[in-house]
Amino acid sequence: MSNKTIGFIGGGRITRIFLEGWKRANVLPANIVVSDCNAETLGKLKAKFPGIETVPGNSAAAASQDIVFLAVHPLVLANAASGIKGSLKPGALVVSLAPKFTISKLTGLLGGFARLARVIPNAPSVVNFGFNPVAFGAALTAVDQAEVTGLLAPLGDCPEVAEGKLEAYALLTARGPTYFWFQFYELCRFAETSGLTIEEAQHGLEAMVAGALKTMTAAGRGREEVMDLIPVKAPAEMEAPVTEFFRKQLPSILEQIKP
Repeated sequence: MSNKTIGFIGGGRITRIFLEGWKRANVLPANIVVSDCNAETLGKLKAKFPGIETVPGNSAAAASQDIVFLAVHPLVLANAASGIKGSLKPGALVVSLAPKFTISKLTGLLGGFARLARVIPNAPSVVNFGFNPVAFGAALTAVDQAEVTGLLAPLGDCPEVAEGKLEAYALLTARGPTYFWFQFYELCRFAETSGLTIEEAQHGLEAMVAGALKTMTAAGRGREEVMDLIPVKAPAEMEAPVTEFFRKQLPSILEQIKP
């Protein structure tokens, strides 16, 4: 794990997820500075992680660290990046955690600063089972890249991918759990009302999901063969709207987050 100082521009969900993941893995960096315009948000973060430094409204303090994470929503990323361009160390590393803004665009917003990487994080990082694809800017050396992956690895998988694929990953892996979690909770609720304990329901669900994905991705089985392994399927009235969402809505959402 890196011993560099860490800065977060933004103290919201993804910052909390990263901190919880690192803490759970017993690798929480010793020197973390988090800035946010919302003092209440920082107060809650400080209560959960007393060792971090919080600086309400002072993005320059977070931006002056060795490795700086841009952990803000794409709607405010341009302003956040422009606001810290004079505070970055020449040898710092900046890691954007948002879709839409390319390394080239971020370099412009940061006044020519090009020591950049982009990551699409996802929520399971909070329990060290994340999938956080990363793209590195051309200005980063192998040592720089190792610094970034060293921070990401305790959170889960962090494959290097082409930058142009990051937005697709944003819909597949970052938003992916939201397509299924509500269904998983309903399955557990039904299992409990049908006589299983919550522990039994969760254990069964975890095994089922892992096994279903393994069956789907194992070599030698096509879609129809996999779908035919279970004769009693989900009702057609359930399958149709879900399929329509994936086929019609996801492409539209992807267009909204493309650079």
